[in-house]
Amino acid sequence: MDRQQEATVTNNHHFLIIFFPIQGHINPSLQLAKNLVRNGAKVTLTTQNSGLKKIKSFPTLQGLSYVSISGDQDEDDSQNQEDFSSSVLEFRRIGSQNLASLVRKFSADGEPVTLIVYSILLPWVAMVARDLQVPSAFLFNQCATVFSIFDRFFNSTDGLHHGEKDPSISIKLPALPLFSSRDLPTFLLPDSPFSGLMVPVMLEHIQILEQDSTSFVLINTFEGLEQESIKNITNMKVISVGPLIPSAFSDRNDLTDKSFGGDLFRKSEGYFQWLDSKPKGSVIYVSFGSLAVLKKEQKQEILHALVEFGRPFLWVLRPSNSEEEDEVLKMMETGLNGDGITVPWCSQVEVLSHQSIGCFVTHCGWNSTLETIVSGVPIIGCPQFSDQTTNAKLVEEVWGIGVRAKENGESIVERGELKKCLDIVMGGGDRGKEMKENAVKWRRLAIEAVKEGGSTYNNLKRLLEIPG
Repeated sequence: MDRQQEATVTNNHHFLIIFFPIQGHINPSLQLAKNLVRNGAKVTLTTQNSGLKKIKSFPTLQGLSYVSISGDQDEDDSQNQEDFSSSVLEFRRIGSQNLASLVRKFSADGEPVTLIVYSILLPWVAMVARDLQVPSAFLFNQCATVFSIFDRFFNSTDGLHHGEKDPSISIKLPALPLFSSRDLPTFLLPDSPFSGLMVPVMLEHIQILEQDSTSFVLINTFEGLEQESIKNITNMKVISVGPLIPSAFSDRNDLTDKSFGGDLFRKSEGYFQWLDSKPKGSVIYVSFGSLAVLKKEQKQEILHALVEFGRPFLWVLRPSNSEEEDEVLKMMETGLNGDGITVPWCSQVEVLSHQSIGCFVTHCGWNSTLETIVSGVPIIGCPQFSDQTTNAKLVEEVWGIGVRAKENGESIVERGELKKCLDIVMGGGDRGKEMKENAVKWRRLAIEAVKEGGSTYNNLKRLLEIPG
């Protein structure tokens, strides 16, 4: 039994963490659970039955358990907008009833829940908790700057959502650069396909937090990274508990945790041996996360840019049955000669921390961005939707750890643009050197935050001091 499995329940806290079963929500929920268990709490993780069935493996820790709160007829979560929205609504209908029953059962069994933690698509959980008179916390798995923007849009005093949606809107937050429409979370704009789902969800979150003085927000960030943005949120209680990344905590007490342990996709094999064969800082890592679906033209432009740039690369290219995918894969097989490989999925935390990785071409999802910061790797941002556009702005203009690639009129990053970005980040120029230095600095601050006496370390202790 390793140290992670030796954790024992040493206090009377029982945290119930509920999440929507998509990869970007599973990972921070799992890591928060592991961190709380290591501090002596009991934690139960829960979601739809179909979601639990999809997870390939679960972390095994004493004090950590898993349970479903809905039946076998759960709708499958989908990348299709209409199906995805239906799944979110169905989870609300069934989950709100079953969550209350689960909490009452824990109380009857002598294991009362002391805090319910819920993720971004589940604002209804706070209302169930209020009815049960159990404290609740919103686990916001995006950055504090994005939460500040949402607060500016949806707060009840002067929220911008009350007027007509303006496609050219911009926002200025204290101590940060101006966020134009291209920098804002995409569903705040009139043409966003997910606006119909996400605007009501975030409005409900903000209203609940404003109205309930006992509720608070846990944000997956750390004070050294977003101190000003955290300060900007003045009308509700905010606690930074990030980076919720396994490797950030691996340097503490000799822990060897290098993965979240809750993957929805099967990982490939053999790529670490390939990485081991490459020189330090030579490999370009490319991944666009678990939800983004790239156009055929975008895949082709990325491939040509990588091959023409002439550095080894590892590209996470999720499988598809389409002829377009087959065409891209055929191009991969005939044009690389061992200088590049593709895998359908990988252990990203471990890949980013590998010494051969020189930069990360990414969609700038918040989990990926934080994982890159913790690993000290510079970024080329190619944001697709949601908060990714805001994260790319921060990466380039606030933290100075990367560049944002410019799209053409068809929303495609062309090969010439990507090659230019690669040359800046991977080349020997002053700007690239400065990015690498900044990346090392932010990695150091991230690790300091989770060490004993650090801001995140102290904030996790605060959670355990809530009366149980």
